[in-house]
Amino acid sequence: MTSALSRIKVLDLSRVRAGPTCVRILADFGADVIRVEPPAGQDPNDSMFADDRFGGDFQNLNRNKRSLSLNLKQESARKVFYRLVKDADVVVENWRPDVKERLGVDYKTLSEINPRIILASISGFGQDGPYVLRPGFDQVIQGMAGLMAVTGAPGHGPTRTGIAVADTGAGLYAALGILLAVIERGSSGKGQWVHVSLLQSLIAMMDFQMARFLNEGQIPQQEGNDHPTCSPMGLFSSADGHFNLGVAGDGSFQRFCKLLKRTEWISDPRFQDAGSRVRNRVALTAELNTIFATATNEFWIQALNEIGIPAGPVYSIPEVFCDPQVRHLGVAAKVEDHAGRSRVLLGQPVSLERTPAHMRTLAPSVGEHNREILHGLGYSDGQIAELSANRAI
Repeated sequence: MTSALSRIKVLDLSRVRAGPTCVRILADFGADVIRVEPPAGQDPNDSMFADDRFGGDFQNLNRNKRSLSLNLKQESARKVFYRLVKDADVVVENWRPDVKERLGVDYKTLSEINPRIILASISGFGQDGPYVLRPGFDQVIQGMAGLMAVTGAPGHGPTRTGIAVADTGAGLYAALGILLAVIERGSSGKGQWVHVSLLQSLIAMMDFQMARFLNEGQIPQQEGNDHPTCSPMGLFSSADGHFNLGVAGDGSFQRFCKLLKRTEWISDPRFQDAGSRVRNRVALTAELNTIFATATNEFWIQALNEIGIPAGPVYSIPEVFCDPQVRHLGVAAKVEDHAGRSRVLLGQPVSLERTPAHMRTLAPSVGEHNREILHGLGYSDGQIAELSANRAI
């Protein structure tokens, strides 16, 4: 069994979440990833980037990588990095746009060393423009992209999502951009600069909400657990809890009414089409919750799915991993290091039958592979000792 990206070499300069999310995809599908990071104790923000390197979050983001510690502020360390660039395929960074210029790892410099190199830059706001030097932070981007304005219950004020969706989205788009650049390089023989911003990525992920505004002039609002354009679609109460339900289209609504023995709703002017059901959502939801209160979640979820109406439970995080379908998909797996320590990590949601992703190793300690990587570049033990003595590694 081979790996899809086994011929790709990646130099990972990224920190926090967006960049590591991007590189994790490449690493899991077999790319040789070297995580290039400052030597221990040299970065004052180290605790923010990796408060606990053996913690689940850091391990989940940085598995399947080797670590080379380089102080890129020193010329001798940059020379090491440039030697790596000569036969690398991809460099990934998520610094503020001016930082790479100061450190000499901008696209112009790297492409002169290796014309096939692909530089992927992830930033908060883009590589130019009035906000180019602003630091990016997920929740700030959620607010600026309009997501917080449509999340949460009406009248309760802006609400963030429960995950770092701007970081994750930017990481996914960056990985897509890298793979497109790799494919294009196969015909042109040339690398290129790929850049992604958290702001534009999250605006793109707003998708139909933005399309409603740009084309129909509709301004999306907070809808709580209700879908903004379909009804009944949202969260409902049963005799023993809550479940999600999605009835989309008149055909589905007719089957739904027959199941509930409310066939009169099919011709009721309040509910006879999609627009009417949205306008009269409050009345419809009240009637439905009265009906749903007569039986359990399990009853309704099974009955609805049997007639092709999507319905499902609202799980706590522990309950997610007890679900039989989740267990069948194998979304998480235990990975051990050479010392026998283990972490349970989330796998890739993309399945390739012939060249699947693999979680091979836990995230490395800082500089764990210094000697191995430097020997591979032709450095002698004496030269490595000198680099270490000068705190370049």
